[in-house]
Amino acid sequence: MTALRVIRGGELSGGTAQTPGMQRSAAISGDIVGASGLWMGRTVVLPGASSGDHHHGASETGIYVVSGHPVFVFRDPGTGQVTRLETEPGDYVWVPPHVPHREENPSPDTDAVVVIARSTQEAIVVPVPGL
Repeated sequence: MTALRVIRGGELSGGTAQTPGMQRSAAISGDIVGASGLWMGRTVVLPGASSGDHHHGASETGIYVVSGHPVFVFRDPGTGQVTRLETEPGDYVWVPPHVPHREENPSPDTDAVVVIARSTQEAIVVPVPGL
């Protein structure tokens, strides 16, 4: 049996899958705590930045907006229309498996910070061509 662990904010690892325009840091992963079914970490989208279009494979992703006003952009599978979800601190976003999306931070001077949890401890990031 494994004991509980605290991972301090300063102990996060940048040694995880990255997407241009974002800075991902792992907190709970197989490498850090021995997790086998969960990955969790923090992502910072810099002011004015936009991530590359990507998906997370078969993994479900839950996102909690800590600060800033990130925008999540995806192509709606029902309508084919590009959809923009504008968020604010305290909001949650669910990203289903294999859905291409990107994160944008429209602020000219404030980071957008989110906490991400995935249904696999592996940080899967699959770049895709434009939405």
